[in-house]
Amino acid sequence: MLTREYLVYHKDIAVDKAIGSLCGLAIGDSFGDAARGPENQRDYGITTDFNKGASWSTDDTEFALLTAETLIQCKGDPTSDDIVEMWLKHVATMDELKRGGASETEAANNLRRGLRPPESGKFNAYSCSDGAAMRSGPIGILCAGDPERAAKIAATDAAISHYADGIWGAQAVAVAVSLAMVDAEIDEILDAVLKLAPQDSWFHATLKRAFKIVDDANGDISLAWMPLHNEMFSVYRASVPEAVSEAFGVLKLSHESFKSGVILAGNFGRDADTIGAIAGAVLGAKFGAKGIPDAWLQKTRYPSGTCLSFTKGIDIFDRAQKLAELIK
Repeated sequence: MLTREYLVYHKDIAVDKAIGSLCGLAIGDSFGDAARGPENQRDYGITTDFNKGASWSTDDTEFALLTAETLIQCKGDPTSDDIVEMWLKHVATMDELKRGGASETEAANNLRRGLRPPESGKFNAYSCSDGAAMRSGPIGILCAGDPERAAKIAATDAAISHYADGIWGAQAVAVAVSLAMVDAEIDEILDAVLKLAPQDSWFHATLKRAFKIVDDANGDISLAWMPLHNEMFSVYRASVPEAVSEAFGVLKLSHESFKSGVILAGNFGRDADTIGAIAGAVLGAKFGAKGIPDAWLQKTRYPSGTCLSFTKGIDIFDRAQKLAELIK
């Protein structure tokens, strides 16, 4: 296992891991969005690669870039006011939320009404969604090897749009990426995720259930696959207790390589873009850009600005490198 200090003095490795994580999030996002599409399911059943054609991105990647941009502008020390300012600038217009999640739309509405965190997240019908979890990967990059700091910043960021399980889900992803950045083993990562979820929470209960399903299946994907869907099921498929617990269940099932883990996560169905994004962010941090097919890196390197217009054409490599430079 590496240390934060090691990454400070070996910036080439820090940059490779940062690019791996931020691009991994984008790859998992786009992969999951494609794999669950009716055309791919009709033509392939299981999606194993990207189709030809233009790149695209969903709200998962673009909100993660909003988080990254906030961290970079604040030199790694964002306040709640800084986060609000960025949301007012880039999110709080309906035109920029054509494909945004419900939790983000509610939060933007609350900000326009004059509400601020924690009320903007607490007074939100979708406060337990995975919308904050999908965007917290960059926090883990910044906080490589420092999961306590990752959890603290993730809570501050998530509070603008989420509450309770929604915040704990964001913390879980930030902590997982933080530990993956220093090569923690998957069991160590999953233990840390489980410990930060309050024991009486819905999220803690579904995490335990997901891990038990995988353990009982002895890692056999065919035995765990349908129970992970059935036993996590919620009518609102983007809830943290369903989608984030499923993402970590998939990571427990498959983490031998970036490609195998993201293919499994992207084909999961339900909220597959977020499940893929979470798996991609964690595995990308662990294996680095060097462990990701170059064609996949290039395919998703420049977002399409589908949800947040300011992200169109941003170079994800550049933002990842800037985050790596903030590791001190």
